[in-house]
Amino acid sequence: MTNWDLGRLRVLRTLADRGTVRAAAEALRMTPSAVSQQLATLSRELGTPMLEAHGRRVRLTSAGEAVLRHADLIFAQVERAGAELEGYVRGVAGRVRVGAFATAIPSLVVPLSARLRHTHPDLELRVREAEAAEVYELLALGEVDLALSLAAEVPAARDAKFAHVPLMADPLDVALPAAHRWAEGPPPRLADLAAEPWIFGAGGPWRDITLAVCASAGFVPENVHVAADWTAILALVGAGMGIALVPRLAARRDDPAVAVRVLAAETPRRHVVAAVRAGAEERPPLALLLAELRREAAESPSVQ
Repeated sequence: MTNWDLGRLRVLRTLADRGTVRAAAEALRMTPSAVSQQLATLSRELGTPMLEAHGRRVRLTSAGEAVLRHADLIFAQVERAGAELEGYVRGVAGRVRVGAFATAIPSLVVPLSARLRHTHPDLELRVREAEAAEVYELLALGEVDLALSLAAEVPAARDAKFAHVPLMADPLDVALPAAHRWAEGPPPRLADLAAEPWIFGAGGPWRDITLAVCASAGFVPENVHVAADWTAILALVGAGMGIALVPRLAARRDDPAVAVRVLAAETPRRHVVAAVRAGAEERPPLALLLAELRREAAESPSVQ
């Protein structure tokens, strides 16, 4: 009977995700030689090589890819088994580690945590801020149990490692200096702002979103000031140095130096999703959190 060692299968999955033995070793906090040894043992146990040389690197063999397809189903089933047992043993209790991008923490995670302290005092949340794409790495490695991300960063639909739950469509508004000609009166169209100096980051999902939204309006924004932190972006806007698209979850409306305007015509949006490892959505604490996050998102005043 074939020995399917879960630990070695997870090493194979990490290598496939990270691309190199060294990167897999770093992610798993192992030495490269230990990773290579685990994979050699897996190949020997399964009776066929999992890896083959590809230039100066390695890649999965056809057998390795087949094993990984089945391994993902095994991982999901193990999560489901753990979920069922957890329901018998603890119910809705224990610790859940949540990874979330910055603007999701004050708008979704903090209100959820405050409510759960009263309704489920035996459930403890541990929060970790991470970029919208990074949370999937943390989820795959088991360093968080639930991830909040953006739909633009979701892995391909064929990726069987994760289960996703759509939460909300967060509208994008435009932040203008308070003295700007479009700060009052009829709402501007995005095209009306094409010649303005724009503020956004040098990389990452928000740059991609800004460029995509502006491209749909027929122009390429001039990235005059480069900033990724919302406090820095809004400070630059308030100083009259440029304008920026801001998600409604992140926009502050109590700064007299900044006017946040809803755009005319169709409002662009970014889509917020929750993700867990496939099968883990049946764990009682995670099932509760996913339901409560949907409720929190639906009731959020930021998107009304």
